[in-house]
Amino acid sequence: MGKIIFKGAVFSGTGEGRKFIDLSWVKRQIEEKLGFTPYSGTLNIRLSNESAKQKKLLENAERLEVYPEKGYCTGILIKAYIDSLECAIIIPQVTNYPSAVLEVIAPWYLRERLKIADGSEVTITVNV
Repeated sequence: MGKIIFKGAVFSGTGEGRKFIDLSWVKRQIEEKLGFTPYSGTLNIRLSNESAKQKKLLENAERLEVYPEKGYCTGILIKAYIDSLECAIIIPQVTNYPSAVLEVIAPWYLRERLKIADGSEVTITVNV
């Protein structure tokens, strides 16, 4: 089994990730597919140039889908790790989604759990 390693810096998002995760049908599907109740929000990572180029390799990773209700987009879920903490990358299937951004969900408030803030460097590992 191979690994994809992503490196990037934490940044504050617009709150759209939180709105999506808080939808009952999204939360339910994440619980069913990943086995955890997600914290209300996403950890936004601005990828380094090298990591942004690797993002297309996620197409080889095991992917789960959050199927949308009318008016919403599909979300792709990919299991991942930050340090030894199990988490997941969620990729909204929307036009013009920035290629240099990863959004991470977990059962915890990751900023607090990992003692990180805007600008903190993080490494995300995906097994493929």
